[in-house]
Amino acid sequence: MTQQERQRIAAGLADGLSYAEIARRLDRPTSTVSREVGRNGGPGGYRPQQAHQATSRRARRGTPAFPHTAGPPVGRPVGAAGEEIVELAVRSGMPRMTARVHVDLLLSEDGRRTAAELTRRLKVSPASVSVAVNSLVDQGYVRRERDPRRRRDVYVVDDEAWYHSVVISARQTLEAARVATAGAETVGPDEPAEQRMARAGAFLERVALDLMESADRWRPLLS
Repeated sequence: MTQQERQRIAAGLADGLSYAEIARRLDRPTSTVSREVGRNGGPGGYRPQQAHQATSRRARRGTPAFPHTAGPPVGRPVGAAGEEIVELAVRSGMPRMTARVHVDLLLSEDGRRTAAELTRRLKVSPASVSVAVNSLVDQGYVRRERDPRRRRDVYVVDDEAWYHSVVISARQTLEAARVATAGAETVGPDEPAEQRMARAGAFLERVALDLMESADRWRPLLS
């Protein structure tokens, strides 16, 4: 991060901007801005010059390199691409922990992790990992396999996961369409609410069916 960017962060904090807004103006991930501020005095004590000097000192001292077999630093997605994926998922409504688990699986060499591995890599509690992976399994992003040798579950993300997640989302939208249509029938004919819910039901049903048809049509691209 440049000194000019740090000055813009300080100006944004002084103006009461959120980390997300500052990051947007810098074209940086929100997590980058929050870490920068957090390790350099916090929102009330951030000073761009001191932050720049402190970073330079840390760079000169250097940090211990991870062994080649150790993989990326524990608890962080691999590179800027990983951070961008996490932030995109969070902006789309996915809880941050769920997004971190998903990205760690996506960027793993074989797309496989045990709950213990996720707990160790992300430095979070087993309960947090359990909630995250259960959500990902429910949404079709991840599947659960049993490793008979180690007697534990393994969580897997592969190309087919994208197909299943789209289909699950489409089915949920189709269910919402049916609820809206049923709700319209209970309101009574010629009522504004009935017409509004009927239109919503018809729209959601058409979108859901089109999405399922499209997923089936393009599924071979994942093979």
